[in-house]
Amino acid sequence: MSAAHTSTGRASGTIPHVVVIGGGISGLAAAHRLLEGGAQVTVLESSDRLGGKLRAGEIAGVPVDLGAESMLARRPEGVDLARAVGLGDRLQPPATAAASLWTRDALRPMPKGHVMGVPGDLAPLAASGVISPAGLARISEDEVLARTETGEDVAVGEYVAARLGREVVDRLVEPLLGGVYAGDAYRISMRAAVPQLFEAARSHRSLLDGVRAILARSATTVHQTGPTATGPVFMGIDGGIGTLPGAVADAVRAAGGEIRLDAAVRELRRAGADGWQVCVEDRVIEAAAVIMAAPADAAAQLLRHDCPAAATELDTVDYASMALVTMAFRRSDLGSVPAGSGFLVPPVDGRRIKASTFASHKWGWIGNADPDLFVLRTSLGRYEDDADLKRDDSELVDLSLADLGEAVGLHARPVASTVTRWQGGLPQYAVGHLERVARIRTAVAGLPAALRVCGAVYDGVGIPACVGSARRAADDILATLAPDSSGGE
Repeated sequence: MSAAHTSTGRASGTIPHVVVIGGGISGLAAAHRLLEGGAQVTVLESSDRLGGKLRAGEIAGVPVDLGAESMLARRPEGVDLARAVGLGDRLQPPATAAASLWTRDALRPMPKGHVMGVPGDLAPLAASGVISPAGLARISEDEVLARTETGEDVAVGEYVAARLGREVVDRLVEPLLGGVYAGDAYRISMRAAVPQLFEAARSHRSLLDGVRAILARSATTVHQTGPTATGPVFMGIDGGIGTLPGAVADAVRAAGGEIRLDAAVRELRRAGADGWQVCVEDRVIEAAAVIMAAPADAAAQLLRHDCPAAATELDTVDYASMALVTMAFRRSDLGSVPAGSGFLVPPVDGRRIKASTFASHKWGWIGNADPDLFVLRTSLGRYEDDADLKRDDSELVDLSLADLGEAVGLHARPVASTVTRWQGGLPQYAVGHLERVARIRTAVAGLPAALRVCGAVYDGVGIPACVGSARRAADDILATLAPDSSGGE
């Protein structure tokens, strides 16, 4: 292998060179933070595009997201990054947040007064018709049941079912968690996925009381902190959240960072105690430090030689696959246009789709792009339930249309459709996930040469969590390199 070497900067006291492996939003955010801290940065992305699960596209000339479509606004990292790269004036909340559940053969309003589907207020839940009278009676037993121990962690579904009954899990918790993880509530870690619920379970005998305490604290915070706390829960970007990676990449390049596409890392090997050699095809890049922002399987492969303990842990991470079906209809063909932002579908109802978003209602830039068109999308596929994903695109469109016909009476054919498949797209946070992440971080932090990890597999799958994970990794690297790089400032 011939070598085109880049100095690490450690020995010479010049600006240290950091390689970021992975060009999703986590890797790009890490690069952005490193450049702010004065490092020299190279981002290596194995595919021909940046952004990972964020992907902007168009259908029938209308801009749409073909991956994630929004980010949590009340956690600041995502919107802060958007503002930092010049997208502040394009941040927009959903035009409507009136979501429904398609369950028991009807569209029913999503009940208010819950935490990830776990109710605190039973009145709106009873009015919605989502839970049967027997299910409502079972929920009330929570207030007299003895404490259910959580231990160090517990599956969300297991704990909630023990306190409130399976109906709450199957018809509320499952579709909401599934919208985030495409996973199984009976396997997902409560401590990792819904930490505030985990703390409530540990501090309250009654889960209902714990949820009410969470909701009361939220209301008190809003009252105390004023108008900013009453802002939107979620935020999108005019033109699609998928435009964020490109804007971050532009900022990285403008700050002197290098980004290489189609640059799969073949090998990562330690170069003594001073750094790393990153092998890409016929080139060897020397670096003072590495940030690993790749999915678990790719990270495990690259770390297997120098950090087998981390690789072994990463090998245990499961992923779920899913597909998004985006369709555009002529409004004149629809008869009546469905109301609201869309609906979720509990798996227990046995439908093919797990959710549908009425994008033209939800996002102003989509609804206004072509008033004669109505754009919506459906999602299919869950953890260990991906048989339909083996079908071709036209079959996924037909399956979606069949369910939409039953759910909202939509019987028109789309004028355009596109299917986006995310094979192994969403990491699953099994019980004990946080302990696993801690072991990975301890293992990589113990290496003689600086290496840190970040991304959706560690601290949360949402955009703010990924950006926060990236910033943590970058700050750790900058702190590690600071003594050796001070002479080069």
